[in-house]
Amino acid sequence: MPTKVSHPLLTRIGRRLRKARRAKGLSQEALAHSAGLDRSYVSGLERGEFNVSILALSKLAQAAGTRLSSLLKSE
Repeated sequence: MPTKVSHPLLTRIGRRLRKARRAKGLSQEALAHSAGLDRSYVSGLERGEFNVSILALSKLAQAAGTRLSSLLKSE
């Protein structure tokens, strides 16, 4: 499991990921399975605890039915 970190950008990305997942009606387990990742990792990402790779975030965006750019956009 990656080392936990804390950064406002990671928190924003996590919130956007959670919103996209819920909009598609997916559980964390279903999203993780579709993206080929572990559910506990997805949970940590949604809480902004892990520094996610672009590749993992791309897989999650695709599984959640959203664009990678929508998860990364600046506020």
